[in-house]
Parts: sequence; structure tokens; C-alpha cells
Amino acid sequence: MDERSARKHQAILEAGTTVFLNKGYAGTSMDDIAKLAAVSKQTVYKHFSDKEKLFAEIVLATTDRIDAMVDLVADIPADAGALTENLTQLARQFLTALTRPQVIQLRRLVIANADAFPELGAAWYEQGFERVLATLADTFRRLTEQGLLKTPDPLLAAHHFSGLLLWIPVNRAMFHGGPQHSAADLDRLAEGGIRAFLAAYA
Repeated sequence: MDERSARKHQAILEAGTTVFLNKGYAGTSMDDIAKLAAVSKQTVYKHFSDKEKLFAEIVLATTDRIDAMVDLVADIPADAGALTENLTQLARQFLTALTRPQVIQLRRLVIANADAFPELGAAWYEQGFERVLATLADTFRRLTEQGLLKTPDPLLAAHHFSGLLLWIPVNRAMFHGGPQHSAADLDRLAEGGIRAFLAAYA
């Protein structure tokens, strides 16, 4: 793909993301995407043979952004004196990343189309959040071996960690729409979640 074609490809992806998030899958047309990308509809079809393939590429491309979260989760230091502080900092970053409006919008979009595209929904979960959970489980296993935590089932502990943090803000955002929490709210949720987690696993 030459540079000009690559620019058009990226413009189509960006326009498609905007339109799908705003109008949903069923409400989006290739004409809408072409107009926003400032290309012809023929150009859109040259890069993506149909709307389903464009939707799939947009959804799965977002899993690449999980890499930074995976690195963050893997890098919790084995420091007994700072364990609460380190986990709280991780929790705050976790909450910030996963409650961003675009992440919530995309989550809604994937769930809304899960029956129509079950393989896509499964791939988005497996390549994204499930990868974070697996890394978190490995980290908890390491911290347990080093005597900082007690996690007989590290993967279950990873689910508990995530659930304690995300249950309130994600559910509220999913049903209400838009950002529902201030920075102070996220701080409080991070601190409360880590207190509960350490009460069970410290």
C-alpha cells in the first residue's frame, strides 16, 4: 500500500469509527463513512469489501491499545512496603483507561451486535480484556510466590480485582451514557476497591 492509499485507509478507519459509534452498526452506511472520510464510496469499497469487514477491522484494531495496559499490569514491583500504594495506582490507571467515553461506546456497540457477529465479540474480548486478566493473574501469582499476596486461584483474584473496580462505573456508564464519574470519584473507587481486594488477598 503506497503512502496515499495508506492515508485514505486510515481516514476511512477514523471516519468509520466515528460513524459507527454515533449511529450504531445498523444505522451506518458506507455513504456516511465515505462522506466523512472525504473519499468516494468506490474508494471505501476498494479498501473494505463490505461494511462488516470495515466494522471488524475497527473493532479489533482497538485491542492493540491494550498493550500499554498489559505492560502496566505486568510491572507491579514486589515491594511489600508499597504494595497498597502500587496496587492503588494501578487501579486508578485501570479505571481511567476503561471508563473513557470511547471505550464505553465501543463496549456498547460490540454488545449490541454480539448476536449478529458472535465471533467478533469473542475475539474483541479475548484479544483485549481477557489478555489483561491473564497478565494480572500472572502478576498475582508472582506476588503470591514472593509472599506479598495469598491468591490460591490467581485468575479468580484477577476477576475479583477487576470487578471491585469496574462494577460501579462501567454499569453506570453503560446504562446512563456519557462519563459519569469525576477524577475524585475514580480515586475513591480505586482506594475502596483495593481495600476490599487486600482484605481478601493480602
